[in-house]
Amino acid sequence: MPTNVSRRALLLAAAVSLTASLTVACGADGDGAAAGSKRTTVRIAYQAIPNADLIVKNQRLLEKALPDADVKWVKFESGGDVNTAVIAGSVDLGLAGSSPVTKGLSAPLNIPYKVVWIHDLIGDNEALVAKPGIGSVKDLAGKKVATPFGSTAHYSLLAALKAAGVDPAAVQVIDLQPQDSLAAWKRGDIDAAYVWTPTLSELTKDGKVLVTSRQLAQQGKPTADLGVVTNAFAAKHPEVVTAWIKAQDEAVGQARTAPAQAAKSIGAELGLQPAEAQRQLSELVLLSAKEQTGPEYLGTPGAPGKLAATLHDAAVFLKEQKKVDAVPDDAAFGSALAVEELGRAAN
Repeated sequence: MPTNVSRRALLLAAAVSLTASLTVACGADGDGAAAGSKRTTVRIAYQAIPNADLIVKNQRLLEKALPDADVKWVKFESGGDVNTAVIAGSVDLGLAGSSPVTKGLSAPLNIPYKVVWIHDLIGDNEALVAKPGIGSVKDLAGKKVATPFGSTAHYSLLAALKAAGVDPAAVQVIDLQPQDSLAAWKRGDIDAAYVWTPTLSELTKDGKVLVTSRQLAQQGKPTADLGVVTNAFAAKHPEVVTAWIKAQDEAVGQARTAPAQAAKSIGAELGLQPAEAQRQLSELVLLSAKEQTGPEYLGTPGAPGKLAATLHDAAVFLKEQKKVDAVPDDAAFGSALAVEELGRAAN
């Protein structure tokens, strides 16, 4: 296993490369200001996940709320890639799964960001799918299974193997992004994959679902897609963070009260028919800002919610799997919940 120094060096090397490309794409100087301008630049990392974040993007809700800011949306394939971009100083806000966020808050990464939003609680939209003839998780011993390393899917795969009594070392786990997993599936290069929608929908056309993230959550291994903001950006631009949370909250409200309208925006972003987008949206649990201030989730100032304990439990699991070097204490995860920022926007 690489040392802490070498692993950090590899990530920083990747971050330097990513910074060069994203600086051109984002047109910012890395300090929240557009090149040659005093306008604030907000750089947002997003993923192709059918939740309310895509409604905010498609309907330009944040741009409407911040007419004097330059909002830049940059697409990423996984939370691990988002972590690399944050380390590179290339994004200010972004979506990453609970597993990569846990890794980000743990050694050796120790990324200076905090959780400001729960985009969704992952349910049936993320699952382990196998080729015909593979009837259970136990049957994966000796097989090739693809998943994006460091993602919530990777975490859930390891949890599923452990629950089934399968040594992860007995499975050839391959690091592939969802679209690459689909290509490998079609070529016959892999036997199974743990991925999320919309790729999941393609795999289930001829594959068998062995376990879903909803089922694993019921077994005590919940996962979520989280919104993170860098500490520096949150301190420098609190009004932007408030506007971003309010835009997300508005989109959640639309998904609940006008799902057809919400699905139209999500479908446009993902290249899906509205009916399919609405079906995929229904597989997620979305929470309003007020709900997220509850004790089960982020909580309030002085009373961090159970999300902190969930992240701590995930870190313990990842340490057992040698995916992080050390487990931060409960207080560290509690302080990583942006309850003050959420509280300002929820009121």
